[in-house]
Amino acid sequence: MIRKTALAAALTLGVISSAQAVDSVSFDWGRGSEDTDLWRAGVQWNWPQRWFAERSWTLGAYWDLQFGRWTGPGQRRQSENNVWDLGFTPVFRLSRAERTTIAPYAEAAIGFHFLSDLQINYRRLFSTHFQYGDHIGMGARFGPGYRYDAQLRLQHLSNGGLAHPNPGINFLQLRLAYHFD
Repeated sequence: MIRKTALAAALTLGVISSAQAVDSVSFDWGRGSEDTDLWRAGVQWNWPQRWFAERSWTLGAYWDLQFGRWTGPGQRRQSENNVWDLGFTPVFRLSRAERTTIAPYAEAAIGFHFLSDLQINYRRLFSTHFQYGDHIGMGARFGPGYRYDAQLRLQHLSNGGLAHPNPGINFLQLRLAYHFD
């Protein structure tokens, strides 16, 4: 199952990246419910539209494709459960139109995730591999050309009540990104 998920992620990245140049890359670290750790690597594509461009804060959006792993404590905390996560999310970002040394922003999103396993950790068992993932975050772009990006985000994943049990899981994440534009 892990090989199939990794192959699907590689093929998706290959197809999408050949269709349009990647605008940024990211890496996330997080901590979730019941000491579940998370890491993800991602690529992003900016949408060409910007809303409220004439105002002091503008609204933009981007596609976010991520692949990563969750590691949760196993039974009696003597072993680990590893779950692979493939996610695709449209993200909306509110940012200052006028750029200063640091360009703050806030963002929100709801996307789709596919998990390799249903057993997340010793206490959390999901009923479906498909999960919705929503997040809110705050961060800032900085450095030459605003190429660097640091963000703190809160993410919740659950199947949205499609099946039971639906325990969901929450993560607090630190995201670092590099923008090519």
